[in-house]
Amino acid sequence: MAVFIVAAKRTPFGKFGGAFTNVSATSLGVHATKAALESANVDPAIVDTITVGQVHGLSSSDAIYTSRHIGLKSGMRIGHGSLTVNRLCGSGFQSVITAATDIMQGDASVAVAAGTENMSQFPFVVRDVRFGTKFGANYNLEDSLWSSLTDSYSNSPMGITAENLAKKYDISRRDCEEYAVRTQERFAAAQEGGVLDAEIAPIDVKGRKGPVTISKDEHNKPGTTLESLAKLPGAFLKDGTVTAGTASGICDGAGALVLASEEACKKHSLTPLARLVSWHFEGVEPTEMGIGPAPAIRGALKKAGLSLGDMDLVDVNEAFAAQWLAVAKELNLDMDKANVNGGAIAVGHPLGASGSRITAHLVHELQRRQAKYAVGSACIGGGQGIALILERP
Repeated sequence: MAVFIVAAKRTPFGKFGGAFTNVSATSLGVHATKAALESANVDPAIVDTITVGQVHGLSSSDAIYTSRHIGLKSGMRIGHGSLTVNRLCGSGFQSVITAATDIMQGDASVAVAAGTENMSQFPFVVRDVRFGTKFGANYNLEDSLWSSLTDSYSNSPMGITAENLAKKYDISRRDCEEYAVRTQERFAAAQEGGVLDAEIAPIDVKGRKGPVTISKDEHNKPGTTLESLAKLPGAFLKDGTVTAGTASGICDGAGALVLASEEACKKHSLTPLARLVSWHFEGVEPTEMGIGPAPAIRGALKKAGLSLGDMDLVDVNEAFAAQWLAVAKELNLDMDKANVNGGAIAVGHPLGASGSRITAHLVHELQRRQAKYAVGSACIGGGQGIALILERP
């Protein structure tokens, strides 16, 4: 059964501690979902299911209800189904896959796939105090954001997994800095050239003197140079490749896509923007988690009966420059087709929302270029990769 994407929108991505500091992941998701539905004139009442990718279930008091609340607050009927999924950095992609599966199984004809995260609201927590503590014991506040960035199974901080790949694939700090400059420049050109306008839904937030409209991503640094990057200290190793300038940004944001069956498109006069061709996810060595997109992309291509050469666009999430370059080497990516408008080093990586952003961006970029095929992918903490392939109808 064919599954089509008929709408794709996202919020701007706010920098850590920036414009969305006081806007919950749920509210960001509602805004993106409403914008997606409105952009295609989809009545919320015809949506059968909503799937939302979100990594941190405690970023706000209502976070455990995220998918249900986004659906209801977006106008969906009481009878719609809702599901929150967590495949870590691949959660936004997973929401698309799950929504498509709902349609293919006959459980839905119209479905919303969203991803949302507010990393500025990841809380500090106190553990092992619910049932009392020993007399004189101190309470230790744990930064749930920082602790989540280390895989306790392999005892590997995410940055170290990138350093492992840099060593394995002979990637230097200079290589990473050159790539970081390139992605910043590509993103700045796309932002200033209006390339991102089709995917972004401006949002109003409370300001000191009234509502303030946020219409552009906040994290990117268009003035980045090799000289400025060279001054940054190594984040995980003294002489390592990972610095604040060669890693994805900690950010807040949401994205949403509307999926529909071919029959639903005809019934509700919906215009397909892209067809979901195939997808694949695969596990990899946890200490080299960043290489995950390589087998995931290969798997998705195999299922589709296509080759990497058939892809007009490739967008791999930039968790770290070293990680991205390792994937590029492993797949021998054509740099003129890959991350053509920059990536997470510039725009940021709100964990559950990045897959939604990449998918939405590819949908619109296929339309803008009148191209045929695109593949989007992400590495996943703990050692996985996920990928999906889109075709412009």
